[in-house]
Amino acid sequence: MHEFDLIRQYLQFATVPRQDVMLSIGDDCALLQVPPGQQLAVSMDTLVADRHFISTVDPQSLGHKALAVNLSDLAAMGATPAWVTLSLSLPAANTVWQQWLANFMRGFSTLAHSHHVQLVGGDTTCGPLSMTVQVHGFVAPGQALRRDAAKPGDLIYVSGTLGDAGLALQAQQGQTILSPAEQKRLAQRLDRPLPQVALGQAINHLAHAAIDLSDGLGGDLGHICQASGVGAVIQAAQLPLSALVKQYIQTTADWRLPITAGDDYELAFTVPPDRQAQVQQAAEQVGVPITCIGQITAGHTTQIVLPDGTTQDLQGGYQHF
Repeated sequence: MHEFDLIRQYLQFATVPRQDVMLSIGDDCALLQVPPGQQLAVSMDTLVADRHFISTVDPQSLGHKALAVNLSDLAAMGATPAWVTLSLSLPAANTVWQQWLANFMRGFSTLAHSHHVQLVGGDTTCGPLSMTVQVHGFVAPGQALRRDAAKPGDLIYVSGTLGDAGLALQAQQGQTILSPAEQKRLAQRLDRPLPQVALGQAINHLAHAAIDLSDGLGGDLGHICQASGVGAVIQAAQLPLSALVKQYIQTTADWRLPITAGDDYELAFTVPPDRQAQVQQAAEQVGVPITCIGQITAGHTTQIVLPDGTTQDLQGGYQHF
């Protein structure tokens, strides 16, 4: 069986075809219809073995994550997911890699189904293990959340908890010792992140600016500040942390984990103070916890105030090069 035939088999099993897909897999191009009165939001990410993921990772989890990290970009724009393309480079086309691909597509297609996303094209080739995913979504004109719209005085919010994926990676690399149960629990945050699509849609008319936390709070919030020409002050004591990350910080006094570790795929966004109650209500309606962690300032520096009152420059996150 040709590799893309296998991809198509699993996606047809797992997803219901969308009415806005005029022509899908099997021709030179897909034909897609953007709904009237909507703008098209497009994002693309490439994941490379042993750079963005460990090559021995469970392929089903990797399939989930390959799509999740792209859906997270749509979430950060407040967009509704619609279509996806997938290009894969596989070391070989033998039986072992066909089984790997079958498991990869199970994870990919299950998440696609949950967000009503249809695979509409892509490519496969032989080479080092890597995958490129492109997602397309819709957002009403004027409602897309952008990085360049933060304003001085805005409150800074994040969803979920920070540092769990980073702690899981440290445990996998032998830098931190966790029990098997703790490691398994945190591995879910690293290997199967949940894109905050519903939250992005709920706040896209309330927040000013937003970004998904893929490379760490420090670096990603820095992108908002740079694009908006503003600064920020974060209160470390207000960061939402899981019990395991709290325990790690209490033991090591190392606040870099929730600040610089990537792969959380939560949302960070800025909100004018007079919309604080509306944003809290919107988050509650979609069942996503959010926490106010600081404020946008008129300066050009990003800083964090530690619990002892000392202030440090906010450090950047993961570097791809």
